[in-house]
Amino acid sequence: MTSKNQLKLFDLTMIVIGLVIGMGIFRTATTSAQAALTPGVYFAAWIAGGVIALCGALTYAEIGSRFPITGGYYKVFAECYHPSVAFAINCIILISNAASLALVALIGSEYISQLLFATPPTDFVKALIAMGAVAIFYGVNLAGLRMSSQTQNVLMLIKISMIVVLIAGLFFPGADSSPITSSLKPAADAAFTTMDYIKSFGIALVAVSFTYGGYQQTINFGEDVKDPRRTIPRGIFIGILVIIGLYLLVQLAYVHMIGFYQLKTTSGIAAVVAEKMFGATGKFIFTILLFLAVLAYVNVLLLSNPRVMYAMSKDGILPAAFKKTDQKRDVLTVSLTAFAAASILVLFFANTFDKILGFTIFLDSIGMAFSAATIFILRKRTRHLDNTGIYTMKLFPLMPVIFISAYVFVGISILLSTPHLAYTGLAVFALFLLIYFLVVKGKKPGQQVKSAL
Repeated sequence: MTSKNQLKLFDLTMIVIGLVIGMGIFRTATTSAQAALTPGVYFAAWIAGGVIALCGALTYAEIGSRFPITGGYYKVFAECYHPSVAFAINCIILISNAASLALVALIGSEYISQLLFATPPTDFVKALIAMGAVAIFYGVNLAGLRMSSQTQNVLMLIKISMIVVLIAGLFFPGADSSPITSSLKPAADAAFTTMDYIKSFGIALVAVSFTYGGYQQTINFGEDVKDPRRTIPRGIFIGILVIIGLYLLVQLAYVHMIGFYQLKTTSGIAAVVAEKMFGATGKFIFTILLFLAVLAYVNVLLLSNPRVMYAMSKDGILPAAFKKTDQKRDVLTVSLTAFAAASILVLFFANTFDKILGFTIFLDSIGMAFSAATIFILRKRTRHLDNTGIYTMKLFPLMPVIFISAYVFVGISILLSTPHLAYTGLAVFALFLLIYFLVVKGKKPGQQVKSAL
């Protein structure tokens, strides 16, 4: 920012929308539908995901107001927890980010595969295409090439335009030329218990949580918003409300054009909707545009995450090697290589969207719960900031409790449905704790994170 307090309500609302709307909306509906026993469970998960995102965004906004330093999201762990816990959580967040990159690359791979192959390729072939995309943009970034901000804005516009096109499907004839209500009726022989519905809802929330991700970056808003006590809650509320509306309309369009029970087994759902609306040419154009948007997103993640690793290294959280920079090309060689390698390894060993998704969200569940819980610590330590004009959320502690409980519920749902993914996530967390006590502890870091309180 060029000056403090320059973000107004409209600016903040647009930033929130931009942070949350990613590529997941073009893929996760299938995974969520597969988990949902009925259309009611399906849409309840998407509404609940928005409410959880709202609670989380407001919680992180207050954390940022009480801990107003650049890079607060990773530094707040060192401020509030034992160094070993802070180190382990920050590391699993980086692994989760690398896995998210793998997921985005796989989304593009699944769509472009429909144009490249006459018959659906194997999961490993799709993973290879995704690995190729990551490797190519790793090379692009390693060479010091940069995508202009104007190009990124154009690609963001393409993404929003594709969402609008999908929503327009509501005005086209639907599956079997029937009204949307017929696609929402549960199967005639459905007989489920209350526990069945709870389990189904929890598993459906896994994919929804990924699609709503990004709001945690509101932690960096505190010092840059005009009249934060009024603007932050209003901007976040309006932004999340718009996102919920867009996401629900897209889900309605999917169900209308494909049918809920057919949605469970449909690959490349957005391209299928485009084909039903505009024919084979529409599908081709939509697929190409979506693949380009995915590539742009891959590039952004490969550009931004190594910079976070560099900052963490400067603060002594990661080893000094991650600060290594090619001065001539202005490239963070070690951080970039490590992040790209982690993403490719995730693709190689998991190689399916659902496996990587479960692993990613389980790690996120740990990171989100721990990070949101810092609000209780910060409120006690920063009582002197109350009534000084900073943003403080209303309905405290209800909002952070809802948010933390939701992610604990999602984590437990993953543990019960795919225990091997949860155990892998716990093993990764334990490994980083072990690394801290064996390697990091006792070494004098070049620079420690200093308290901002």
